[in-house]
Amino acid sequence: MTLNHDDARPFPGLSRIGALLADPGRAAMLWALMDGTARPAGELTMIAGISPSAASGHFARLIESGLLALEVSGRHRYYRIATPDIAMAIEALANLAQASAPLREPALPPAQTPRRASAVPLDMRYARTCYDHLAGELAVRLFDRMLTSNWLEVVPGGSLASTSGSTRAGPATLDATAKGIDAFSQLGIDLKAQKARRRRFACTCIDWSERRPHLGGALGAAFLDACTQHGWLETTSRRRILRVTPSGERHFAAVLGNA
Repeated sequence: MTLNHDDARPFPGLSRIGALLADPGRAAMLWALMDGTARPAGELTMIAGISPSAASGHFARLIESGLLALEVSGRHRYYRIATPDIAMAIEALANLAQASAPLREPALPPAQTPRRASAVPLDMRYARTCYDHLAGELAVRLFDRMLTSNWLEVVPGGSLASTSGSTRAGPATLDATAKGIDAFSQLGIDLKAQKARRRRFACTCIDWSERRPHLGGALGAAFLDACTQHGWLETTSRRRILRVTPSGERHFAAVLGNA
């Protein structure tokens, strides 16, 4: 069988994006912006551990590639991840890095199956932001409950594999059911307004620590906003880490039950 040379060519732009992310300084900058905020050049330069002159070139390449967007306020320049879809792609790559991490040496007893080394800080595992939506163990469990409670359904033609825990499937496109429309409305979420936004309404996003999907898209962002407005979640001094309040613990316990 003769291999068609055209079929063997890399996907357009894939190697270019890979080269951009291969630099540790650029990767550090992008990961620092995964909380959805815009940060000044000086702060990102310190995070990356590089000189200001080197950072200038990195910023230019990331903006030219479309990964970063620049916001100018007076004499100050702030950088942020350009779109929610780019943030989801970075989260997916973090999941891939976690899945392909080196195996730990097996502990005693020797017959015990070795486990992959975890790069997830303990305080980030339960509740954190993934750009502008909820991530972590809590997010995955809540998404599972939304599916089992028939709040959400996969849009025809969407990937069912993404909702079954596969870390290799792409994001599934979701929509709210009639039951979900009522449930989300009770949380104060205007679904019509969310569908009118210039981004995907609802989709799965593979969680990099749990390696299972949580809710992304405009609906995922609106759901996190609702949780903070109701006082169930609050931000902490660590930008991405969220704290579940006492009222939140009661609410989520009631929602999740024994899930």
